[in-house]
Amino acid sequence: MAAEINTAVLLGAGRGKRLGDLTANTPKPILDIAGAPLISHIVDALTGAGLARFIVVTGYLSAQIEKWAKTYERENPGVGIITVRQPELNGTGGAMLAAKIHLAGHARFVFGWGDILMDRANYPRFIHHARIDEYDLMLAVNRVKDPFRGAAVYVSPHMTVERLDEKPAPGTAQTEWNNAGLFATGQIIFDYLARLTPSVRGELELPAAIAQMIADGRVVRAVDMRGFWSDVGTPEDLEAARAWFKPKRKRR
Repeated sequence: MAAEINTAVLLGAGRGKRLGDLTANTPKPILDIAGAPLISHIVDALTGAGLARFIVVTGYLSAQIEKWAKTYERENPGVGIITVRQPELNGTGGAMLAAKIHLAGHARFVFGWGDILMDRANYPRFIHHARIDEYDLMLAVNRVKDPFRGAAVYVSPHMTVERLDEKPAPGTAQTEWNNAGLFATGQIIFDYLARLTPSVRGELELPAAIAQMIADGRVVRAVDMRGFWSDVGTPEDLEAARAWFKPKRKRR
């Protein structure tokens, strides 16, 4: 029997420091991509895949994302967006914990980074697997030459995740699979988030909770993402995303 999933948490508290002046006065999720905020493309894709309720965790320049959420709701009847301010900008684990109160009673839900773009065709396939597969946590992966900017994901031939290595040194990863920043799970994630201790960066790192789930023998599965993918981490990434999502010229 397919699980009911209609809610997604999007983590949008960070600034995006590698973008420099581009995020000096604008939070990264609000940067313009082809005439719409970056985060709008993510929500559009997830609503197209059947989700209707969103929890957006904010931090840096929260008011701008809160304003966007109200506008998006007004322009898209049937879509509900709750914004939650992360009390302390202490990492992605802390951001997810800030959303916990709004997920009570949800057996399964989707969550992900609120600043990652990918080919829209990936979302329905991911949500389909999230609804019918058995897992404790499911994560999206994409192929890259070297996953040093994100997290190297080691999988079995059947796409069971065997290891997650966050930000490995360049050239050291023995896998081309990268953590694509989209996940599905249930209340179990909060048990692991509650046990996190600050990393060397002083943050509660969500990938560390996932790594512990793997170490404990929990069922962690991967679904491959295809086509365009970008964490929009640099000005060059932003220009590439704008080129990819550029509206097609209408035929005369």
